[in-house]
Amino acid sequence: MAVWRNFHVGQVYRSDPAGVFVSGARWMAAMLIGGLGKHNPVSLLDNRPLEALLRNKLEFKGVQASIDLGALCALSITASGYTSGQSVTFYQGVPTLTPWKRARRLGIPAQIGLEHLLASSAIPFMFPAVRINREYFGDGSMRQYAPISPALHLGAERVLVVGVTLAEEGKRVKSEGYPSLAEIAGHTLNSIFLDSMEVDLERLQRINKTLQLVQPKVLEKSELSLHHVDVLVISPSEAIESIAAKHVHNLPRAIRFLLRGVGATRRSGSNLASYLLFEKSFCRELMDLGYHDAMRQKQEILDFLGYIPSHVEG
Repeated sequence: MAVWRNFHVGQVYRSDPAGVFVSGARWMAAMLIGGLGKHNPVSLLDNRPLEALLRNKLEFKGVQASIDLGALCALSITASGYTSGQSVTFYQGVPTLTPWKRARRLGIPAQIGLEHLLASSAIPFMFPAVRINREYFGDGSMRQYAPISPALHLGAERVLVVGVTLAEEGKRVKSEGYPSLAEIAGHTLNSIFLDSMEVDLERLQRINKTLQLVQPKVLEKSELSLHHVDVLVISPSEAIESIAAKHVHNLPRAIRFLLRGVGATRRSGSNLASYLLFEKSFCRELMDLGYHDAMRQKQEILDFLGYIPSHVEG
């Protein structure tokens, strides 16, 4: 909690003028002269501060300790392989869990560590890919066609989804001009990171409705491993990019200069800025929004989690 309430982009990627200039100069040189050989830039930003932060704040031995105590069934981290094109879910859990393989996605047991987190959060172009075993991996949302699937493979019968997009679809409005690079980039990132979750939720709800029409005996004879899955989605009541637009000015000057050129500091391009806006003012408003939105669904959440008030228990 203290980290998120006092976040600064410098804890995630280099935002000082020297760091931003060196990275930008390498990209410019590589494009102008057709590459720098082994010195080619691998990402627009240097996220070594994030590696240091995670290494300092996380105790990965606690994962297995929680599993051994029975407090945790499994923890999984998903990343996308740049060579294989597969969405790989690395999981650490109870011994009864088994690996799985589906079209373009698979689950394999692993000792969850720092490399898995860095790979799963490696936004394409922005942050460098991470090598795990024999392959380089990037952000887990890429090619993740069924983001709910890993939880189901790991035994979940109820799924609580904390979304980052408005519950209602965006209205179609008249375009005032050609979209900026920031608008196009933001739209692309949303397509990579957000759309698959909405599609998978629709699929899950459709399967649930279909199962209600099938008699249990028929389902047993079919030998299909299908069962009803309860799902609850909490969505923000305000668009994240609208909040980001109010806090872009809090970014370090060097990052604002970098984003201004592609239009990300304007309201229309704030979608892209929201992916890089690790500033405490922005994070605190998001936390407050999440709290108030959850409180509006308080009873529904408690019922979903099976909470029974103590006075009823007696």
